[in-house]
Amino acid sequence: MTAQRAVLWSRVKQLAPWALALLVLALLVHEAGSVNWPEVGRALLQQPHTALAGAALLALLSHALFSSYDLVARHETGHRLSAPRTLGIAAVCYAFNLNFGSLVGALAMKLRLYGRAGLQAGQVVRIIVVAVVTNWVGYLALGGLLLALAPPPLPPQIDLSDAAVRAVGVALFTAALAYLLSCTLRRGRSVLVRGHHFTLPVPSVALWQLAVSMANWSLMGLIVWLLLGQAVPYAAALGVLLFAAVAGVATHVPAGLGVIEAVFVACFGAELGAARVLAALLSYRAVYYLTPLLLASLGYAVAEASMARASELARSYKRPISSSTSSTSTTRPSPPLGQ
Repeated sequence: MTAQRAVLWSRVKQLAPWALALLVLALLVHEAGSVNWPEVGRALLQQPHTALAGAALLALLSHALFSSYDLVARHETGHRLSAPRTLGIAAVCYAFNLNFGSLVGALAMKLRLYGRAGLQAGQVVRIIVVAVVTNWVGYLALGGLLLALAPPPLPPQIDLSDAAVRAVGVALFTAALAYLLSCTLRRGRSVLVRGHHFTLPVPSVALWQLAVSMANWSLMGLIVWLLLGQAVPYAAALGVLLFAAVAGVATHVPAGLGVIEAVFVACFGAELGAARVLAALLSYRAVYYLTPLLLASLGYAVAEASMARASELARSYKRPISSSTSSTSTTRPSPPLGQ
């Protein structure tokens, strides 16, 4: 009986992401067909400049907070790169990760940039693992608290009772607590997860992970709430953003393009109007996704040019002296005739 339950649970875990992806894609198709795009354009032009400026500043702060996840990883791996250089690499990779997916930003870019800085592939992989755990443990804690204490509006297609939503919140928060408890009990020792050994941080580092991640997710919700004109409760905007983030991951759509917008329109469109919600989300995408990507692209280009010059300079120092130059420099001139 236990074996049957294990097989059933394994199949549920495999099918759940696909079910969520299909649900979100259905939302996307449904909402896109009913949008008045000229009205969205007018609403976009009416966005207050002060709100856009405030959102841009908060976005930069959020990117800095996310980049600090790699400082946690720096502490755990013990690599000797400076904190500013670590933050710079992490910021570039985060912007690419947001817009092009984890294979580009979290894996390929980090392997390249950290590798160019002298780190081994194993160290880079551990940095990635620590950053991912930091991000999602804060998500579990914050999302669990929100669902348990102040459930956000859900799309009409998700028919869950208030009690069921709160139960999910308790489960998420319990998972975050279980991580903290494991770090307390194991105190830096490794655990085996699906055949791989992972070293758990000490409790103080686990609390650091929790605090910085919860702060970052809270900032992201604050940006959306500000761009929505504070027309909905902050907890509701944050809760919908957390749900939309998981929906974007489940559908594997780069940058969650269209997915985040569809979720927000489904949750707030009837109350605020689809045009207003879409204008806010397009503004959010501009300040949180596209502007940092532009800055990161410039930073990456400068870093690549700098590393190329350094490599060329190193090669020039190692270049052997030519035989003609050597003979010219070591052969004494013949004395004049008669001497």
